[in-house]
Amino acid sequence: MGDTLDLFRSLSEVIGVSFAEKCYQLLLQVPQGRVTTYRELAKALGTRAYRAVGQAMNRNPRLIEIPCHRVVCSNGEIGGYALGVEKKIELLQKEGVVVKGNRVEGMEGILYRFSSQ
Repeated sequence: MGDTLDLFRSLSEVIGVSFAEKCYQLLLQVPQGRVTTYRELAKALGTRAYRAVGQAMNRNPRLIEIPCHRVVCSNGEIGGYALGVEKKIELLQKEGVVVKGNRVEGMEGILYRFSSQ
């Protein structure tokens, strides 16, 4: 998987892929039933721009295709979602993620970390 991420980074530098698109491409790696964090995405992109990742998720024009509902805060809190927090919780629960009190339970067991960090 690391080679794929390295190749993507190289291609994005050459063709000028936007920061948001880089976020979306990484997010496609996160499988159903797993979550990642704004911090993990930022680290995988070689930055500490956690808020910029959040803004990219909020502006996601392809909510069905790019599963930004799988991105949560590092402390397990749900965070925001363009269609509302309730919808984000509903989507996560449909994928088998346990959410209680607007927080993901068992976060360490389902946290997706990108391999080439």
